[in-house]
Amino acid sequence: MAKECMKAREVKRAKMVAKYAEKRKALKEAGDYAALAKLPKNSSAVRLHNRCMLTGRPKGYIRQFGISRITFREMASQGLIPGVRKASW
Repeated sequence: MAKECMKAREVKRAKMVAKYAEKRKALKEAGDYAALAKLPKNSSAVRLHNRCMLTGRPKGYIRQFGISRITFREMASQGLIPGVRKASW
């Protein structure tokens, strides 16, 4: 489990990216890089990092499901993910 502050930091960054998205786009089109540099660092989408929604784990993230590989395996074994089941041949 990740610290709660790490999860909260990512949520805060996501909100800030959404807030400044239009402004950043307009400044990029205008070529005004001095004004872009004055915007908050966390308003850049590059600073976002995918994390597991349940545990906050930053590595082993499965984008299609939004969870980490470990959580995915546990949930799939318990039958909690519709349409996913363990392979057997």
